[in-house]
Amino acid sequence: MPELCRFHGMIIKLLFGDTVQHNKPHIHVYCAEHEASVGMDGELLAGSLPVKQLKLLQAWIILHEDELYQAWNKAVKNESFNPIEPLR
Repeated sequence: MPELCRFHGMIIKLLFGDTVQHNKPHIHVYCAEHEASVGMDGELLAGSLPVKQLKLLQAWIILHEDELYQAWNKAVKNESFNPIEPLR
């Protein structure tokens, strides 16, 4: 699972060809003992994240919406994508 970004203790990844389980564009997030799938609209689809990290992630999604969809479109076609800059 290729890494898309890493910030504030979270690792954000995309799966190649990942269009079946959640049926909408989403990212996979790992934060300490938490794992979650979060839609590109910020919706928590599966798993759990602490509230603070979820809010940071949702802000990052808004700031990088175009880049996220570009990466998603490549990943579902099994093509490599560029990492995205973290929040500072």
